[in-house]
Amino acid sequence: MPVRHIASPNVNPRPEQTPVRLIVLHNISLPPAQFGGGYIEQFFQNKLDANAHPYFQTIHELKVSAHLLILRTGEMIQFVSFNDRAWHAGRSSYLGVPECNDYSVGIELEGTDDQPFTEAQYTAVIAAILSIQQAYPHTRRHLAGHSDIAPGRKTDPGPYLDWQRIRRALADYYAGA
Repeated sequence: MPVRHIASPNVNPRPEQTPVRLIVLHNISLPPAQFGGGYIEQFFQNKLDANAHPYFQTIHELKVSAHLLILRTGEMIQFVSFNDRAWHAGRSSYLGVPECNDYSVGIELEGTDDQPFTEAQYTAVIAAILSIQQAYPHTRRHLAGHSDIAPGRKTDPGPYLDWQRIRRALADYYAGA
């Protein structure tokens, strides 16, 4: 699947000798529960106009990024190289190891906690996960939601993400490989 590239300034090197070993799924919509408009892309580039929507006044100074954003159409936009550290997880821990940004790849799905994701997004996220797992084999058994690595602080990707569908597609791929 083709990927559009837009560089985010919200990136830094991973700590030395820190392999990528986790994929984290998120959801995001800007303004909340609204899709399209390019606001997520602006947000990840620190170009969000605080006057474009009242909600933006509360977030426009935050410095956030993700490795990939998957829009409702299935279009993928890469903001940060997988070899670098994106700022997607915040304070987090996975299997007792803190600072997930250091060793994870963050994939944002355009969506909310209370709406289903699109068929195109499932196709894209499964393809993205498989590509990442091939490039970074340690991630093959480590796929989590933001809510899993920051419980009590984050709720995304939410109850509408069909984890069974994703895990079944991954298992089917590896069974046929």
